[in-house]
Amino acid sequence: MENFSVESLFEGIKSVDKRLLGKAITLVESKKAEHREKAERLLQKIMPLTGKSVRVGITGVPGVGKSTFIENFGKLAIAKGKKVAVLAIDPSSSLNKGSILGDKTRMEELAKEENAFIRPSPTSGFLGGVANATFETMLICEAAGYDFILIETVGVGQSEVLVADITDVFLYLNIIGGGDELQGIKRGIMEMVDVIFLNKVEEENRNKAKLTKVELLRALHFLPSKEKDWKIPVLLGSALNNKGLEQVYEKIEDFIKLKIQNETFEKVRKAQAEKRFDYWVQQFILQKTQDESATEDLYKQHKKNASALKSNPSSEAKIFVEKLLKK
Repeated sequence: MENFSVESLFEGIKSVDKRLLGKAITLVESKKAEHREKAERLLQKIMPLTGKSVRVGITGVPGVGKSTFIENFGKLAIAKGKKVAVLAIDPSSSLNKGSILGDKTRMEELAKEENAFIRPSPTSGFLGGVANATFETMLICEAAGYDFILIETVGVGQSEVLVADITDVFLYLNIIGGGDELQGIKRGIMEMVDVIFLNKVEEENRNKAKLTKVELLRALHFLPSKEKDWKIPVLLGSALNNKGLEQVYEKIEDFIKLKIQNETFEKVRKAQAEKRFDYWVQQFILQKTQDESATEDLYKQHKKNASALKSNPSSEAKIFVEKLLKK
């Protein structure tokens, strides 16, 4: 990484050099102090080039066909003259932080497209199954001129919340299964979604799919409206057979237009940026406490107290922070 200057990475991003684009993302993902310093300078340089994409979060139950959907939806967008970046978050091992990083294999056709960029990023143990630098990676892709940023979650725990906090549209994929069709769909997810797509709908299960659609619409009716004048659409189709994807594309466009019309588009993005600010304040304070010799011993002492359960970990953290701020 040391062989690439901030200026060369910046020029590589502007010229959409995919090799340098990948190097830039690796830089912002790095936790090394010298890399962080370069990453901050790079991110500062690209900021005027960001903000022009549509950011789409995609989640769904296991086996729903997220990769197939993303691949064929991406190809559809490219056919319409758009450039598509896919940030596929790979689950990392909690033990060795290893990751399969197999999304380019799963989206082989999309990966061959000139106007597509696929970046698998490991979660590295980060809470909720979202890579630590996904927001910053998204900014780099925007600076490179990608019109659609598709962020695929691993669908565990809080990943949906975290992805919803950095995207403009939240798309939920589901399939027709046995038993209660709404089982496993958490209320929290239903409150976050903007578009629902029932995937793998064929002639033999179409009637059941229609019944599921009615159930979903009924459930959505009792939830508060996330965006004024927006009724969450439930669309039926098959990503594998390219059925229903055009309707998804149109609904995403409609939703973005409505947010702009309601003057909530920029408002939401500013709120998202503020959340990232709060996140990084916490991260930098924590890092500072571990790096500064004056506070390192104090930090270790209270952490040891917490691990030994001498007191409540949150109480130990509060005491430590109060001492830290007095310093």
